[in-house]
Amino acid sequence: MTKKNGLTYADAGVDIDAGNTLVERIKPAAKRTNRPGVMAGLGGFGAMFDLKGAGYADPILVGATDGVGTKLRIAIDTGLVDGVGIDLVAMCVNDLVCQGAEPLFFLDYFATGKLELDQATRIINGIAKGCEMSGCALIGGETAEMPGMYPAGDFDLAGFSVGAMERGSEIPRDVAEGDVLIGLWSNGVHSNGYSLVRKVVENSGLGWDDASPFGTGTLGEALLAPTTLYVKGCVQALKETDAVHALAHITGGGLTENLPRVLPDGLGADINLKSWPLPPVFKWLMDQAGLEEREMLKTFNCGIGMVAVVARDQAQAVGDIFDAAGHDVCVIGEVTAGPGVRYSQTLA
Repeated sequence: MTKKNGLTYADAGVDIDAGNTLVERIKPAAKRTNRPGVMAGLGGFGAMFDLKGAGYADPILVGATDGVGTKLRIAIDTGLVDGVGIDLVAMCVNDLVCQGAEPLFFLDYFATGKLELDQATRIINGIAKGCEMSGCALIGGETAEMPGMYPAGDFDLAGFSVGAMERGSEIPRDVAEGDVLIGLWSNGVHSNGYSLVRKVVENSGLGWDDASPFGTGTLGEALLAPTTLYVKGCVQALKETDAVHALAHITGGGLTENLPRVLPDGLGADINLKSWPLPPVFKWLMDQAGLEEREMLKTFNCGIGMVAVVARDQAQAVGDIFDAAGHDVCVIGEVTAGPGVRYSQTLA
């Protein structure tokens, strides 16, 4: 009888050797994210972290998970994948600090139909850079090569981060009428609203390689600006003062829906839309699509990526901490009686 040739996993489209090579390639980047508390590097079946080693006496753990959304479509179509790892980290760790937690470690999930080593290395190096920028250790992850699940060149990303805080230090707390709203500026669209962004670009007739009509470089480059990381300034403000009563990460839902999430029942906010300059990308989106201001404010961050609710008598001191951490900030309003967010002036 003639013996049939044996199939291998590689014949089915999964290259274990390529996966091992990727791990070796990213180890130096992951090592740069080491911080107190990290107990082991990449490669184990699980990742360990020592909370006592990180300086916590009576910690509460906080977890957050997220993805990058359809912004990935632009990254895939343009080949500009270096920044989406920063986006992934930011979407998780910016949420963690809104509970009062310091992000400690991060794990990623990268899935693709066919592992392309150079592409994957660039993506995960971006994740490591985001972790390094936020003082968070990249201590594990999963690379999944799944033939037949993704078209050629496509991939997906998800992330998971864990942070900690000492018991009793969680926020929101003590939010009161008259508290000042400090807005931390965004650098663009960040990672929400990209299904609408892509539709606007499609209708505009422009391509990703065309010159950006609202900034430097190509349209693809401008729209792929990585999400701003607010961690270090927020953590510093929480450690140095007791004046930060709440933090709101302005993601999908905009100021209209995210700010009320950290306000007690019966309280709302008055916001002056002329307090900060509207980034040109949002003016372009409004004009191209004829978007109403109300729709803009509940879809995009419109230039404010994080809001700190701060005791009025310490607003200047907190603003100085954010400024020292490299953030552009301004007072955008105050907490008022009555639920909901109310706007004065106009965006444009």
